[in-house]
Order: sequence, then structure tokens, then C-alpha cells
Amino acid sequence: MKSSALETGHKLDKQDIAPAVVVIKKILDNHSAYVMSRVTTHKEASMDDLFAGLISSKTRISLLVRFFFNPGTKAYLRELAKDLQVSTNAVREELNQLTKTKLLTSEKNGRNVLYAANNDHPLFPELRSMVSKVMGLDQVIDSILTRLGDLEKAYLIDDYAEGKDTGIIDLVLVGNIDQYHLNDLSRKTESYIKRKIRTLVLTGEEFKAFMPALQNRPNFLVWERQEEK
Repeated sequence: MKSSALETGHKLDKQDIAPAVVVIKKILDNHSAYVMSRVTTHKEASMDDLFAGLISSKTRISLLVRFFFNPGTKAYLRELAKDLQVSTNAVREELNQLTKTKLLTSEKNGRNVLYAANNDHPLFPELRSMVSKVMGLDQVIDSILTRLGDLEKAYLIDDYAEGKDTGIIDLVLVGNIDQYHLNDLSRKTESYIKRKIRTLVLTGEEFKAFMPALQNRPNFLVWERQEEK
């Protein structure tokens, strides 16, 4: 039995994503009670276009991706403004709105405020699933990781592990992997998600030696083989 460490609740199909984004948009726009409604979208609409079309603020989308792609992410205002290359005022406005609607949490750390995703929000599973689809990770798991055969575990590292959509997905794969098969699957997936995939393949013993270096880099486990009991 194989499973993804990212799976929480049911997986959303394309037609399910639009209603959830509409709900999020209503929360952010109205700061009040809302009613969940269905909307019809073209089946071929991309995840990125759908997300951007329903939430107009690019800064808000970037913040949602940053915090909900890896819910362990925590960040300060100035750090976010520097990474997103927008003014601190623009980021502050969006952070205030996301915090007011309880999609993000905030806590004082000295003179600064540390922001993070609110894992207890009712829309947390839907938002996380949507962001994974927007970033292409669901496709990576379905089209590559589940088809590699003797794969033990897979880690996402560096920029993507921090929710930074740089266009390059870096993975550490542990197991006895056929490099030719991996390259073939990666090429096909890259053309679909429009992002570059880079992989570091390690045996179990090599991974043990690599662990100290991994712990000093942004990372999170995206897939692990589950042994049947």
C-alpha cells in the first residue's frame, strides 16, 4: 500500500476547486457569514488560471501558497515583502486581512510578528489541496512518485519546501530507482505542470549520511511507502 503524506481528507477535482476558492474570496471580501455555492468552470482551465481568476490579488495568492503549501512555514512581514518583491505596506494589508479572517495566525516574537497558516480553520484541508495542485505537486506524486517501483520516501527541498514557486521543484528520492525511468517520467510531467523537476537519488545508506545536510535545508516529506501490516 502506498500513500502520500500530503493527503488530508478527499482529493479535490478541478470542478471542486472553484467553489472552495469562491468561499475563500467571500470570506476575504466580506468578513462575515457566507454560503458555499457551486460555480461552473471549463474542464480544461488550469489550476493557476482558476486560482488567479477568482482571487484577484497576486500578493494574496502568493501568501496563501507560501503558508498553505507547507503549513509548517512561519514568516515575518519584512521577510515576506523581500521574497515576494512587493512593498511592506502591500504585504501588511494582505496579512491583516488573512489574519482577520483567521486563515492565518499571528504571534508576537519580540518586536516582530510571526505569521503561519491556521491549521484549525475549516477550509484548511481544501486550501492545502488547492495550493498543492496549483504548485504541481499532486501531479508529481501521481505521475512520478507512485510509479517508481522501489521508492522508500521522497522529500521536497529548498524553495518549494518554503512555498516559493520558483519554477524548479527539487526532490530527494530514497530507494532503488531506475534513473532512465525516472528521467522519462520527469520529462512528461514537466511538460504538463510547466515546471522543471530536479532529483537527487540516494540509497538508504546514502540517505543516512545525507540527513545532517537535509536538516539544515528547508524540507518536508511528501511521500513515504507504507508497509502492509
